Amino acid sequence: MHVWSRATLKALVLPGGVLLLGVVALANSGWLTLALPALSFLYYCAVGGGMLLAWRFHSSRTFLALLVIFLAQQATSPGQTTAPSAMQAIVVLVPVDFVLIALMHERGFAIDSVAPIGLIILLQSLTVAVFLGSSASGRPSPLVHAHHAWEPVALPRYAVLVLTSAVVFFIVRFVLTRKPVDSALLWSMFAVVLAMRFVGVTRVSTMYWAAGACILAASIVESSYLLAYHDELTTLPSRRAFNDALLRLKDPYSIAVVDIDHFKRFNDTYGHDTGDQVLRLVASNLAQVTGGGQAYRCGGEEFMIVFAGKTTNDVLEHLERLRETIQSSEFHLRGNDRRQLPRGAERRTERNRSRVRKGDTIRQLAEESSALSVTVSIGIATSSQKLDCDAVLKAADKALYRAKENGRNRVETASLVRRGAKSKAAGIA
Repeated sequence: MHVWSRATLKALVLPGGVLLLGVVALANSGWLTLALPALSFLYYCAVGGGMLLAWRFHSSRTFLALLVIFLAQQATSPGQTTAPSAMQAIVVLVPVDFVLIALMHERGFAIDSVAPIGLIILLQSLTVAVFLGSSASGRPSPLVHAHHAWEPVALPRYAVLVLTSAVVFFIVRFVLTRKPVDSALLWSMFAVVLAMRFVGVTRVSTMYWAAGACILAASIVESSYLLAYHDELTTLPSRRAFNDALLRLKDPYSIAVVDIDHFKRFNDTYGHDTGDQVLRLVASNLAQVTGGGQAYRCGGEEFMIVFAGKTTNDVLEHLERLRETIQSSEFHLRGNDRRQLPRGAERRTERNRSRVRKGDTIRQLAEESSALSVTVSIGIATSSQKLDCDAVLKAADKALYRAKENGRNRVETASLVRRGAKSKAAGIA
């Protein structure tokens, strides 16, 4: 399965990376002339607004991350005598906390889910408070003089090691999960580190604290957008995104309808978990379609590919290549499905026996090899002055039905151009 692409890089950088880059540019250009009280007000608005959004959308991970930022900022706020040991502890603890927050299962604000991380954050806060109290009762800390200097505070070597490990963790996790909260935790962590580096420059440090809070708050909006416009199982754009794309199309354009061959048999024979694996496999290949196409999952095992500015002749070769790529992709079962395990004599009904016979073709293939074959049928249609979007979709559907009637695992077009082209048919999965 393809895990890295231009879309993945774009999703990683937007919006958190761009937002942080903009704040860095403002901090180094001197264009931002807001007074410290105004910056502090913006920071508290970002933290408070982000926590409110996190509570409303049941995002406990974002809420806890904002809590970590708030506590870290309070420990280094103006007028606070921060011991070097306390500051170094904060630089290390924030990345560790963010990693723990990323690993927790998102189950809203259930006590058994939030309590362990909340207890860890509480113990850390008490530990840092002890350091702060000892520095306030003793002689002035060397960092007190740094509050009036413009030189960035050097990070200890072990803090750099912890930070680097956390960065690698978040990048790998985001590539695998594509969750906005993982990207937000990464860029927010960078913002916290920059705030600690410039802890002696109150205005600059406050800007970075606010940036970290804004990045986390923006991840809630990004997650809501993905739920509305992307399919959660395959991560492809959903039907709503497909309908929006149709409104922006201009002649010429082509629409391909893709359907997984014998998908119902996969579900009946191996269960819905295996069916979900099949959908992810096909979707990962559709996401890599060439020729400028954009794939969408519009329901069940049906997918759409939109080629803006392209005709059938332009995209036919790309669709054939896509079909062959899916056919050559090996699908390995993760293990025995529950439906294949004995459940007692009372469950061995004639209905189950007929279901087994229905999936004999797939079962036989699985016994001969450790991998299953997945194929798709594709119908393609191109717009014209006489056809609107609905007519193009109907023409593509008819071409898809013809592809299934002619043996599946093939590409059929709604025009005569296909009759002169070489038809490529293969075995049926």
